[in-house]
Amino acid sequence: MTATLNIVGCGRLGKALARAWQAQGDWTIRCVLNRSLPSGERAVDFIGAGRAVASATDLDAADVTLIATGDAVIEATCRTLARAGVFESGQVVFHASGAISSDTLDAARQCGASVASAHPIKSFADPEAASADLAGTWCGMEGDASALRVLRPAVEALGMHCLDIEPAAKTLYHAGASIASNYLVTLVDSALRCYELAGVPRDVGAEIVATLIFGTASNVSRLGPAAALTGPVARGEVDIVAGHLDALDAADADLAQLYRALAIATLHLARTQGIASEESLRALATLLAGPHRPL
Repeated sequence: MTATLNIVGCGRLGKALARAWQAQGDWTIRCVLNRSLPSGERAVDFIGAGRAVASATDLDAADVTLIATGDAVIEATCRTLARAGVFESGQVVFHASGAISSDTLDAARQCGASVASAHPIKSFADPEAASADLAGTWCGMEGDASALRVLRPAVEALGMHCLDIEPAAKTLYHAGASIASNYLVTLVDSALRCYELAGVPRDVGAEIVATLIFGTASNVSRLGPAAALTGPVARGEVDIVAGHLDALDAADADLAQLYRALAIATLHLARTQGIASEESLRALATLLAGPHRPL
């Protein structure tokens, strides 16, 4: 039979998952509880199913509850729901955080529910696009075996791949996702600032950066990071890197600091390539180690 799902904290991730599950048909959306009733109503409109409620006591009983609030309030939210009598034996309660373990849902476990976490490793900046593009997404999962027996088929029904994560390793696991997604956005913005400083219009710079990113991502996927690495650090071009630092130091000290940190991190990868000489790489390391001085 179709399982029922309540969502508490139905933001971008919650809306995207709920819409996908509702469309897929295995789960039926029952209630949505947000910080405000109008916000919940907008989420219900987006999902195309469910009922917005104003408080925990208004939630109908459901087979599964997703707590998709911000990480900092997941545990407190779960305690509030438990005190309101929302949870009972046989139910499944899970959150979608990649950084914290399912043990933060212990208040639900004490009520007889089984708990887990299911973290789709995907950007949900655009919930509509994300809900239609979940196939192939990896989903980090951990928690009670009985909860995972319910969640795995639902995750796989959306075309996602399940990845078992040890709770103690979640912080490092989530750091990897942050570097790959969040900090890529920061790098893009930094590259656009460089182009703007060079007189390139931002819209043109955006097209250039997008082309570079898609091409580089394809190379990394096919060849691996070491073989995909190109550029002055990979070639051991000390003068070019020094020139970059001179220009950035003069134009934007924050960009210069970011460039230096990334170049230092790239040195290790460059050594695995074996393209640049060890002498040139040592010279780059010396250049990057301390306060920069023009050559």
